Amino acid sequence: MTDTTHDAESNADRSDDPGDFVVTPYAVSGDVDYEKLLERFGADPLTDEQIDRFPDHPMLRRRTFYAGRDVDDYLDAAEAGDPHAVVTGRGPSGPMHLGHVLPLYLAKRFQAATGATVYLPLSDDEKFLAKGQSFAEVGEHARENLRDVLAVGFDPERTRIVVDTADADVVYPVAVRLAKHLTPATVEAVYGETDTVGLQFYPAVQAAHLLLPQLVEGRQPTLVPIAVDQDPHVRVCRDVAAKEALPVAKPGALLGRFLPGLAGPGKMSSSGDAPSIELTDDPGTVAETIRNHAYTGGRASLEAHREKGGDPTVDVPFQYLRFFFEPDDDRLAELAREYRAGALLSGDLKEIAIERIAEFLAEHQRRRDELGDLATELEPYRLTTDERERALESAGVPRIP
Repeated sequence: MTDTTHDAESNADRSDDPGDFVVTPYAVSGDVDYEKLLERFGADPLTDEQIDRFPDHPMLRRRTFYAGRDVDDYLDAAEAGDPHAVVTGRGPSGPMHLGHVLPLYLAKRFQAATGATVYLPLSDDEKFLAKGQSFAEVGEHARENLRDVLAVGFDPERTRIVVDTADADVVYPVAVRLAKHLTPATVEAVYGETDTVGLQFYPAVQAAHLLLPQLVEGRQPTLVPIAVDQDPHVRVCRDVAAKEALPVAKPGALLGRFLPGLAGPGKMSSSGDAPSIELTDDPGTVAETIRNHAYTGGRASLEAHREKGGDPTVDVPFQYLRFFFEPDDDRLAELAREYRAGALLSGDLKEIAIERIAEFLAEHQRRRDELGDLATELEPYRLTTDERERALESAGVPRIP
C-alpha cells in the first residue's frame, strides 16, 4: 500500500508567505507555530492516553515532545514485550550542547524501561556537504561527539552506533537501493533547493538510517524521537519504505519542540549570536553564560516585578527547568506561581537553573571522563559482521567478493 500523504505534506513545507516561519532540517527562522506545523507536516498531537503509556519522563508529561506518527504501534510492541526500536542520532558539525543531547537521554529512558533497541547514526557525510567544513574538521567533531553519546550510558547489548563514512559498506548500498524511489522533485519539495548533488542524495542515506534496525533485526515498530525540524527525513523515509518491497514497516516519529536559545524563544543553535551551553562547560562557564545571556520574563525594575510579576512562558531559565532540569512537577508549578506573583526574581530563577544544569553536566562529564580509548569504547556498539550481512541480505543487496 502506497503512502498517499507524503506529496501533500512535502508541498506544504514551503510557505508562500515570506513573513511566515520556516522549518526545515537546514534552516529554522521566524516565530514557530507548533500547532500549524502539524497541519503542514500531517502529524498527530499526542493524546493523554498515549503519554500515559510511555515511560514516565518530563519531556513527555509536559509535552515538549508533543506529536507523532504511528505512536500506538510502537507502544503496543513495547507493552507486549515484542521487538521495537528507537532511532535518533547526531550531525557532528561542532560541540554538542544541551539541545542536542536531550533526545538521546529520552531514548535511553525508553531503552531502560522497555528494552528498546537504539540505533544512533552519525551523519558526518551530510555535515561535510552542508557545513563547509573539511573532512578533518568533521572527523574531529565526530570523535568528540561520540564521547558525549557514549557518556549518555546506553546499553551496548541493545545499542548500535553507525558512522556514515566508517560504516559505508552497509549504509551506502542500502541508500542506493532506496534512492531508486526518491526523485529530485520530492527532495526539492521537502528540503528546498540544495547546493550539491550530495545533499540531494542524502535523504536516501537518512532513510537507510531509519530502516536499519528492521533490516538487521526484522520488521518491527520503530520510533524516531527528534526535534520537529528533522521530521522531513522521517516523512521521506516513510514514503520510500512504502514503495520499496523490503521487509520493513514505515518508521514512526515522536516530534519535539526546540529548546529555546538563551537569547529568547526559538531553536537553540550552535551558530547564533548568543552562546549555547555545551556539554563540556564547567560550572563557572554555565553560570556566566546564563547570568549574562539568558533572556528573562522579568520586569524592567525590581519594583515593577514585585508589583506585576514575571512571565515564565518566555523566561528562558524557567523554560530550561520545564523542559528537563526540574523533574518535580509540583516544584515547577510552585516556581511559576512565585514568579508570576513577583515573589521570585529573574535572578533567582537563573540561579536555580544554573544549579540544576551544572548538576546534570557534572554527571555527564564524569561518565565522559571515565571513557578510555575511543575505538575500544566504541567497539561493543558497532554493527557486527553478522548484523552487516543481515542488513544487506534484507535489503536485497548481494555481497560482491
